[in-house]
Amino acid sequence: MYPNLQYLFQDLFGLNISFLAYLQSFGFMVAVSFLLANYTMTLEMKRKEREGWLRPVKGMLTPEAFKKQKQSDLIGGLVMGFVLGYKLVPLFSGSANVSDIAGYFFSLEGSFGGGLLIAAIFGAFNFWQNSRKPDLQAEKEVLVHPYEIMGNLTITAAIAGLIGAKVFHNLENWSEFIQDPIGNLFTASGLTFYGGLIVGGAAVLYMAAKRHIHWRHMLDIGAPAMMLAYGVGRIGCQVAGDGDWGIVNTAVKPGWLSWLPDWAWSYTYPHNVLKEGIPIEGCTGEYCFQLADAVYPTPLYEAVTCILLFFLIWKLRTRVKTPGMLFSIYLILNGAERFMIEKIRVNNKMDFLGMELTQAEIISFGLILAGLLGIWYFRRRPLEKA
Repeated sequence: MYPNLQYLFQDLFGLNISFLAYLQSFGFMVAVSFLLANYTMTLEMKRKEREGWLRPVKGMLTPEAFKKQKQSDLIGGLVMGFVLGYKLVPLFSGSANVSDIAGYFFSLEGSFGGGLLIAAIFGAFNFWQNSRKPDLQAEKEVLVHPYEIMGNLTITAAIAGLIGAKVFHNLENWSEFIQDPIGNLFTASGLTFYGGLIVGGAAVLYMAAKRHIHWRHMLDIGAPAMMLAYGVGRIGCQVAGDGDWGIVNTAVKPGWLSWLPDWAWSYTYPHNVLKEGIPIEGCTGEYCFQLADAVYPTPLYEAVTCILLFFLIWKLRTRVKTPGMLFSIYLILNGAERFMIEKIRVNNKMDFLGMELTQAEIISFGLILAGLLGIWYFRRRPLEKA
């Protein structure tokens, strides 16, 4: 296990780089997943524009709007600079005594002076950039292509998805939440994928609709990206050992899986980031624990499955012509994959219509049903090109 990148570089290359301890493996892979999703969706937007499904939007940029845009850039730089300085200055100066770096970033702890310092630097840079742009003297026609808003859509998805993942987790674990609401809200642990998917997806659809992108096209554009991002994110779960593992697996590995490494069948997650289990003999350092009983490495199974499903959806995207259909296929595949993995995954059970199911199983079933209904609906209601 590599709870942070320092462990990774030390194991693979024999390099002990202390600074890399601040880069958590799970967070790093989540960042990679967002970048890949952004790139994938940009490619899809360009393809749909070439095929005539999307169109650029013409608009008039007035001197007043241009001035407000420059002011918005300046304010955005100040805010971003303050947040980065508030959190990063204590880390680099050594004034933060942090054992859980992820928990630190989700807490209210930081340096107000550091935030002001970095905000001033960011603000000065943006002010210098804006000063180099000549003022607009008259109205100017501009053409905005759909793919040019991907940066804003990605940021929206990240923020809204994080909020949704947090809210859904606390709803699933309501008894723990009411005991310590503030502590459960401002902690890095406790994120539910489907909460992030639902809330983040709704926010992206709203933003896209404001830019005249039909919701059915936006769903199809996001289908392969979401599958890929989830698969890559699950690599982070596996590498870091963040608790999304399976139930205890003491069964002997079947002979037909003899080619499979033992850790891919049953794993104790040594050096897991949650520091769960029993101490590792002879280990020194912060992450010196492993599970007492080996479990199914379910994040690995999901990572492999979802990345393969991404290639399947990517292949189908040019063959499925009816808008909305590709997303319906994604819903069915995603729901089926998650429903099956829940059978061997550690999770909380809920009483649902007399059955003991996990929140993910209930939502997975709903996604499969929604996908089937979507295929029926979209075939009956074709959409014309832009």
